[in-house]
Amino acid sequence: MKILEELHHPEKYFRIFFKWGLLGLLMGVLGGLLGAFFHHTLHFVTELRGEHTWLIFLLPLGGLLTVGLYRVFGMRNNRGTNEIIDAILNHEPVNPLVAPVIFIATAITHLFGGSAGREGAALQLGGSVASKLGKLLRLKEEEQTVFIMSGMSAVFAGLFGTSLTATLFTMEFASVGTIFSPALLPCYLAAFTAGSVSAGLGVHAETFMLEETVVFTASTNWRVLILALMIGVLGIAMCFLFHKAEHLMAKCFPNPWVRILAGAVVVMALTLMVGDHRYNGAGMDMALAAVEGNAKWYDFLLKLLFTAVTLSTGFKGGEIVPTFCIGATFGCALGGLLGLDPGIAAALGLVGLFCCVTNSPITALILSVEMFGSANLYLFAFVCVIAFVISGNWGLYASQIIQFSKARLVRKHLREPEDGQQRDV
Repeated sequence: MKILEELHHPEKYFRIFFKWGLLGLLMGVLGGLLGAFFHHTLHFVTELRGEHTWLIFLLPLGGLLTVGLYRVFGMRNNRGTNEIIDAILNHEPVNPLVAPVIFIATAITHLFGGSAGREGAALQLGGSVASKLGKLLRLKEEEQTVFIMSGMSAVFAGLFGTSLTATLFTMEFASVGTIFSPALLPCYLAAFTAGSVSAGLGVHAETFMLEETVVFTASTNWRVLILALMIGVLGIAMCFLFHKAEHLMAKCFPNPWVRILAGAVVVMALTLMVGDHRYNGAGMDMALAAVEGNAKWYDFLLKLLFTAVTLSTGFKGGEIVPTFCIGATFGCALGGLLGLDPGIAAALGLVGLFCCVTNSPITALILSVEMFGSANLYLFAFVCVIAFVISGNWGLYASQIIQFSKARLVRKHLREPEDGQQRDV
């Protein structure tokens, strides 16, 4: 790439450094403002839904509004986060209309009780805004790609408050097996600037410092190993279910209006059967409760079902926060059976499952430090390594490119992906 070639010339280095430094700071300010606004919007609609539980009965209306919104803006074939990944890999611009549409659609999902996250929306928001701004600044094609990644990092950090995780995630998850290092400086500056801006506007990272430190011994090794293996299996099952559910719903209900109405009815019925609304929304409260040792053995199954139905039928949001919930409740339940501390097992489940479904082991380790401190870093590393390998090339994002397969040490030619798996090159 031209950016890398120019770095070999000392006279151009400082010019590039200051250029990307300024661009990163600019994107960080915008991303922090946008992330904070998005955070407070979702918090408001979630609180409103909690005060007025009858809003769940308007979920079908929310579904129709979502489909109509994408139709009005000419985005009926939008592929969400996968579209942003394609833009990065193919050096393509992102539709500027993605930002307002995904913002509104995600708020609709959370207001009426769909089970979805928000990180997918954050990545799309950041990528869309950065793409439009990059055009206005007349950036080159390769520079546009880097700027889009910095925008994704900025809004992600502005929304979640985890700046290091945001920096690494956008550089690692698009192309599995490599880290896109040319984006390091702008992504880092954008993420930390956005985190500072959003913190000043009342957005703080959801952290839980683990007081107990687990020491590797003969009595704990096998327990943690079993937990890691099962997290990897859960990661495969989750990706398989999400992708199969999407294909099945599209086959059974070709009409998107009917499909999203069917999904809304199923989520409403499941909510009435459960008798409460704990499985609606993102699920971060359930995840943190699991880290405190409070989770029922079936929580992860129901959250998995709620989320698969919500996202496969056309509601918008994201998969990562529900993944946190599913992983934490699973770890809490299984950890107790294995004789591990349920809270620590929940934290391991949260980070380990995130690692599997996103194929981002380095980001997962950074996430563990930002969320739970560094006292058990080696324990998190052990779980991430085992779960990452066991889960194979499965992942939530079909557009991810597998640069180096986990089962092979060489690159492979591009092939058609199997359901739920990514493309090898």
